[in-house]
Amino acid sequence: MSTVNNDSGSYFAIDGGLPGQRELMTGRAVFTDAYAVIPKGVMTDIVASLFPFWESTRGWIIARPLSGFSETFSHYVMEVGPGGGSDKPEPEAGAEGALFVVSGSVTVTVGGAEHVLEPGGFGFLPPSSGWTLRNRGSEPAKFHWIRKMYEAVDGIDAPTPFFANDRDITPNAMPDTEGRWATSRFVDPEDLRHDMHITVVTFQPGGTIPFEETHVMEHGLYVLQGKGVYKLNQDWVEVEAGDYMWLRAFCPQACYAAGPEPFRYLLYKDMHRHPKLTGVGGFGR
Repeated sequence: MSTVNNDSGSYFAIDGGLPGQRELMTGRAVFTDAYAVIPKGVMTDIVASLFPFWESTRGWIIARPLSGFSETFSHYVMEVGPGGGSDKPEPEAGAEGALFVVSGSVTVTVGGAEHVLEPGGFGFLPPSSGWTLRNRGSEPAKFHWIRKMYEAVDGIDAPTPFFANDRDITPNAMPDTEGRWATSRFVDPEDLRHDMHITVVTFQPGGTIPFEETHVMEHGLYVLQGKGVYKLNQDWVEVEAGDYMWLRAFCPQACYAAGPEPFRYLLYKDMHRHPKLTGVGGFGR
């Protein structure tokens, strides 16, 4: 597969606050049984959450398992003040996590080793890894935290922790796109130990998904930079940096980049596992 140079730019970071009383109420938020669009303007102080065992921290939960919504994952945008963090960040045994830093820096400790993540920094944290996180800097740190219950498979080892940075990865271009559509992968796509992929997708101006993707993978997409127009089920929606999209499995999707800069988003999808026919998430008896 061909590659392109990594021209990663800025990463959007939530500021919170509250719109002024004179602003129009009508916005771009959409919630359907096939997809949702959560614009950056609705992520205000009044919808931020606090969490047990996290100090000087707040977060915006933009996806969670819910009837008619996310089925496989939760997605948070976290803000940790200087000196803040957690020695008990993950509340559920069996949950894996992925971190992606957009501003400031955090120190993640796992297995006795410290890893400093700065903008573009990524960390994968398998279940029961006992990780901790602290902001040792002088400014708030903001990062994405994606959580999923790990689906173990007999005969396949569980994945191990690892850390990387988007700015050090050369994106892989999709065939026949001349580099206009490319994906920065943190995980080898053939590594069956992993049951979710977190990637950064980049469209250069004029780049497009030229067909309606319709597939079993559930998606969460957070726009990091630029703007684009997305086809979601039967609707076209315009999105920009700071907006979030959730796409149910099999929701038709396509897009094209708009504007003078790259259109980039952080993408979640579940991977490499059979659909469940029985038990939780299944329908058989």
